[in-house]
Parts: sequence; structure tokens; C-alpha cells
Amino acid sequence: MTDVKGLCEPRFAAVEAALAASLGKDDAGASVAVYLDGEPVVDLWGGYADADRTVGWERDTLAGVNSTTKNMTALCALVLADQGRLDLSAPVAAYWPEFAAAGKERLLVRHVLSHTAGLPDLSGPSAVEDLYDWQSVTAGLAAQTPEWEPGTAAGYHGLTFGFLIGEIVRRITGRSLGDFFAEEVAKPLGADFHIGLCAADDRRVAPLIPPPSRTDEYTADAPTGPDGTRREYDGVAIRVRDANSVAWRRAQIPAVNGFGNARSVALVQSVLANRGTAGGVRLLSPQGCEPAWQEVFRGEDRVLRTSMSWTVGFGKFGNMFGWGGWGGSLVASDPDARMTVAYVMNQMIDREQQEDSRGMEMIMAAYGGLG
Repeated sequence: MTDVKGLCEPRFAAVEAALAASLGKDDAGASVAVYLDGEPVVDLWGGYADADRTVGWERDTLAGVNSTTKNMTALCALVLADQGRLDLSAPVAAYWPEFAAAGKERLLVRHVLSHTAGLPDLSGPSAVEDLYDWQSVTAGLAAQTPEWEPGTAAGYHGLTFGFLIGEIVRRITGRSLGDFFAEEVAKPLGADFHIGLCAADDRRVAPLIPPPSRTDEYTADAPTGPDGTRREYDGVAIRVRDANSVAWRRAQIPAVNGFGNARSVALVQSVLANRGTAGGVRLLSPQGCEPAWQEVFRGEDRVLRTSMSWTVGFGKFGNMFGWGGWGGSLVASDPDARMTVAYVMNQMIDREQQEDSRGMEMIMAAYGGLG
């Protein structure tokens, strides 16, 4: 067991125990947070911010959360929809005219948000550095032909999700996704989460640590299907050392390069679990939250190679919705319980070699506190 710091209401003591146990076993440094009715009931952290275990994980330590960023990007779209500036059922081309090319004139905004747009891969970029050229990447997506008829099948849009939603947001607001999030979401909530990290915050970053037996050349493997085969993919391979680079921090890749901690992730997403408000700040109407947990697709995901339920922007798992990131971070919200649980760490686990139950153990411990 390892000592942890922070806030934990007595009834959620099992969450503190779960974090302490994880820090004593698989984690180097980590944070966990639980928000109930838009207020923090658990806000804990502990361990180390570096692989050598010489720098402590502090209250304001940040880590790259990889695809947990998608939850933030989806929320931006729902905020615009709630404001009446984005119609989720409208064609993407209504906001981004060039996107109508290659048979995409009837591809809807909700198709992009639910991973059913048929654009799971980027056809142009071949190196991580290519992802930093927003105009080139989005122009390529506008010209790309869908792999399937939009809305008829799902395939996880690992990188394209952020560019597609981000360009829609930019066309409507004139702001990048990262700037819109900072000004319209993070600032009013006081959330320490960033898509595009400034140099002043570099000192607070806990670099990601590759899984045991792996180096910083480690990349995420394509998922294996039930028959043991992998999906063919020859696109950009993102390594741990890329995700730890200064260039990555400065860029805006809204599907995967957000930086935060469990407190900031849970705070932001608790808005959706608590009918639009958190900490007394209203970001959406109660009705504006509902697309986050309303299923729009259920079936085999062609990329993840497993059965999935997708809502407008999130994965749905029973009563909960949310998503996690490469290596282990995650956030999940339960609108019935008005609860959000987030877990952010720096020690990655390779699911191909080892089961990673860390985040799920935090979630189950949080449910135990509800009685």
C-alpha cells in the first residue's frame, strides 16, 4: 500500500484504498477523482511523476491522457449544439462546404460523433509531424471517400475524430477546438485541462512511461479480431516518445493530445452526468446532455474488432458513458447516479501483455460508496 494525498469523503474510502493498492503494484504516479451531483467527493493523487521515482506526483501534476481527450472534444460539439449553432442531424458540408466531395454530401455531424462516418483512417499523413499541419490534414479528410455508407456501420475514428469535429467547430466559431475548449469549457469551470499545452505548463507534466518490457518506441497495436487477425493499417504510428515530445504538447490533435489530471477530467465530464452543471456553473441545458448517453449504434466495430455501443460522442457501457486512452486513463459518467469517475496515470500498460483493470477498479469502488 502507498500513501495518497487529497480529499476523500469517508463513504468512498474504497476508492482511496484502490488507488493506494494500484500505486503499490502497477502505477508509478496517478490520480483519481469522483464527482457526484457536480461536486468533488474524491480528489486523490500519489506516487511519482517520473520513471526514476524521484519527483513526486503533486496536486497540479498533468499527464497526457491520449484518447480520453475525445470526451472533451465531443463535449465541445454538444455545447455548440445546445447553443443552437450546430445541428447534430445536419450534413457536415453545411458547415464545411468542401467536405461534400467524394460522396460525402449526406454525411451527418452525428455520424462523425458516433464513429459511423466511414473515415476511420487518415489517407495522407505518414509521420507524426504531418499531424501538426491542421490545414493539410483537414483538406485531406474533405477529399477522402468513406470506407462505408455513413451511418450503416461503425469503426473507431482514432485520429480522425478530433480533426473532423475540430474543423466543424472552427468553421462555426472561427476558433480552434483547443481554444474553444479553453474559453468556453475549461475557463468557466476552472478546469486544468488543455488541448494544446503552453510552455509554462511543461514543468507540471508527468511523462508517459512505456509498459514494462517496452521502450519509448512502443506504439499501440491494431486490435485483434475474434479470429486472431488484425485490421490492416499503414497510417501514422504514434510512439510513446512522440506523445512525450514538446512538439506534441504544443500541437492540437483533439482526439488524442489532451493534458490533465483526474480532477480536471472528472470536473468537465461531470457536467454531462449532472444535467448540464458542475460546481454551480451551467454549460448546457438538461436536454443538451442527453445525446451523450443515447445510443445511436450497436454492433461490431470494424476497427476495434468487438461489439460496441456508440452514443453521440461517447462509448456506452451499461448505465455509463465515456471513453479511455491508450495506456490506461479513462473517464465514465452515470447520468442516473449523477456520478463521474476519472483516472489518470503515467505508467502505461500494454493490454496485449497484461490485463489493465486499474480504472475499472476505481469505478467499482466509487459505486460502492453510493450505498
